[in-house]
Amino acid sequence: MRAFLEMGPQGLASAQRALESGRHRVPRGMVRLLAPIGDPQKVICVGLNYRDHCLEQDLEVPTEPIIFSKFPSAIVGPFDDIVHPEESSEVDWEVELAAVIGRKGRRIEESSALDHVVGFTVANDVSARDWLTQRNGRQWLLGKTFDTFCPLGPALVTKEAVADVHNLSIRCSVNGQLMQDSSTHQLVFPLPKLIAWVSRFVTLVPGDILLTGTPPGVGVFRKPPVFLKRGDEVRCEIEELGAICNRVV
Repeated sequence: MRAFLEMGPQGLASAQRALESGRHRVPRGMVRLLAPIGDPQKVICVGLNYRDHCLEQDLEVPTEPIIFSKFPSAIVGPFDDIVHPEESSEVDWEVELAAVIGRKGRRIEESSALDHVVGFTVANDVSARDWLTQRNGRQWLLGKTFDTFCPLGPALVTKEAVADVHNLSIRCSVNGQLMQDSSTHQLVFPLPKLIAWVSRFVTLVPGDILLTGTPPGVGVFRKPPVFLKRGDEVRCEIEELGAICNRVV
């Protein structure tokens, strides 16, 4: 997929022609969907990027984006299992809008930032809260990047197919119970600002994934806190992008 994205508009045009031909199709039931991007160079994440998520923690809204990362080895497909690690007793869910970079750039201007995005997908930024707040010097990396802690999918939806990426409903349910229900209009830093900010520090390349933050309703801030256990089913859904559903094992 990275090689395909590096082809730019030429690759997308070829894919469109293949789609319009009506050929090269197989029944959905005969395939297992993988993550739209399985081997990105970078998985870049943003913390505290929903106003309502800040409010549920009684935290001030950040004045600059809070950036961290996951390793690509955390990525799994839209219907693959989430493996509950033995090292954690506080595994949590976080539905997120993910943007996929389609064009290389460094020090990108906000005015042209979306030109560097090829499309969007749904992500679950699974998090081991005990490793975020109590272990590893309270650095976030290990608690965010256990294997299987980044389900993605069900597809890469091109930006042209999305009416307004900053006005999409975003939800997460656990075992059928709605836990998160918000809208991307609650983003503190919209995509152009995030892309411009991140590209001040690193070069963005085709296939890079940018997770844009989660809305309120995560397990750790419930009273009492609720965490995922083996056998739970987590469904993350974003309007116009589809849904992913992952079982905890």
